[in-house]
Amino acid sequence: MLPKYKRILLKLSGESLMGDKNFGLDPVVLAQYAQEIKQITDMGVQVAIVIGGGNIYRGMNEAETGIERAQGDYMGMLATVINGMALQSALDKAGALTRLQSAIKMEQIAEPYIRRRAMRHLEKGRVVIFGAGTGNPYFTTDTAGSLRAIEIKADVILKGTRVDGIYSADPEKDPTATKFGKISFAECISKNLKVMDMTAFTLCMENDLPIVVFDMNKPGNLMSVVTGEKTGTLVS
Repeated sequence: MLPKYKRILLKLSGESLMGDKNFGLDPVVLAQYAQEIKQITDMGVQVAIVIGGGNIYRGMNEAETGIERAQGDYMGMLATVINGMALQSALDKAGALTRLQSAIKMEQIAEPYIRRRAMRHLEKGRVVIFGAGTGNPYFTTDTAGSLRAIEIKADVILKGTRVDGIYSADPEKDPTATKFGKISFAECISKNLKVMDMTAFTLCMENDLPIVVFDMNKPGNLMSVVTGEKTGTLVS
């Protein structure tokens, strides 16, 4: 089976790595993700990954934590590097070749983010994990995902979530919510559907970068999306 996309950016939330836990990392989830990613790289798909940090630290509002926003955001960036290292380990175990690049310099554990080097790694079949967001406070990892995807000329952003696409309302709260198979950027804005934060979403829209929202926790879904089966919701 031939892949529909040659180069993808996979955006994962930090929370997805918790599995059934309330905090931290679930080795079972990490191993499952690594297997799925390895399967698509074996088909020749070039994979870059951006992970959130919400399972370790989320830059909560200042009033609650007493930590100013910028400082909290930097703490969140470090959390994404920890997640990146964990996923890198799982991918190594699964037999994939990996590189971890960080937007904040930490030479002992990650390469600095260099766009051309990242693209070269992808061409050589290595999975590239981008850590530390954009390296700037006030930007989310969604924005980092959109930015990196555009920079490395990815064909699509695959946003792995806990739900199997975009719904008219939250399906976990509203049983009447209907799922969209395909939707335009403009419709998402007019219907006020929260696909990503606005900065990230606008970046994708301006650069004609499609987004597929799908359930990453269902085994085989990543392969289905990459081979062009009707899985999740396509925003284009």
